[in-house]
Amino acid sequence: MSTPLYQLKAEFFKTLGHPARIRVLELLSEREHAVAEMLPEVGIEPAHLSQQLAVLRRANLVKNRKEGSTVYYSLTSPDVAELLRVARTILSGVLAGQAELLADLQAAQSEGKPPS
Repeated sequence: MSTPLYQLKAEFFKTLGHPARIRVLELLSEREHAVAEMLPEVGIEPAHLSQQLAVLRRANLVKNRKEGSTVYYSLTSPDVAELLRVARTILSGVLAGQAELLADLQAAQSEGKPPS
């Protein structure tokens, strides 16, 4: 019996469920990066970055190449960058809705009205 598609999707999104991995993918959406270039941008220890890159590599979201002693990473597909753009658009809409709700609550509070 094969794994249901929804379960595979859940595993895929679980792979994206770490802030350091998202930051790495954002950086790689711009261009190929050496590991040393990513360290200050991601803000984690080298060993931790290596672990996160390994997770992304196993999920086939990134690939690497070695040039001398330098390891460079890039996205396996431009679709990964597109997914991040779509997520940003959705998140912007969600946060805009929350900001609107917060403004309504604050206005009601300042007027002494119960929130609707």
